[in-house]
Amino acid sequence: MKTDDLIRLLAADVHVREPLGPAIARALGVGVVVCAALLVFDIHLRHDLATAIMLPRVAFKILLTLSIAVLAIGLLERVGRPGVPLATAERLLLLPLAAIVIAVGLELALTPAASWGARLVGRNAGWCLFYIPVFSAVPLAAILTAMRRSAPESPTLAGAVAGLSAAGMAAAFYAWHCPDDSPLFLATWYTIAGAAVTGVGALLGRRLLVW
Repeated sequence: MKTDDLIRLLAADVHVREPLGPAIARALGVGVVVCAALLVFDIHLRHDLATAIMLPRVAFKILLTLSIAVLAIGLLERVGRPGVPLATAERLLLLPLAAIVIAVGLELALTPAASWGARLVGRNAGWCLFYIPVFSAVPLAAILTAMRRSAPESPTLAGAVAGLSAAGMAAAFYAWHCPDDSPLFLATWYTIAGAAVTGVGALLGRRLLVW
């Protein structure tokens, strides 16, 4: 039997057992509820949100984190099925990367060099590194549980996508609280926190998503 034929048979078997889409949808629903509860009842919305949301850099931060979450979530079902092409969906993730690079470039060009350090460090770097992984924990666990019904060609990649999805969701909620709006801050601390969650997801996927 050819490898391609084997992959198609295995993929068909996954469809018979249980559709992956509804399982992922339930996991994402759990993640949204938990993240929303943490935002509303624990760290709370930023006190100046009504006026801050009108600032371009605040709107950019919220839209960027949301776009990463949506694009990563869009990869989940595809990465969980053997033989499904990923190239186009993966390339779409370059769009938010390009956006943050442009935003950082504009900030460096338009602000005095003496202010760069303060913009980079912000006021809440430690809380950012703490809360994004905390917000990510339940969504990541729920997504990985759902994806155990799948048959990914690369469990490590599938776990990394699960981690990125959870981190994107967490960052998208945390952004409504975080008072640090500089693209330099966003590119540094949000990226470090998201990379850590993605790495944890890859390690867990390597162990849990093997078939």
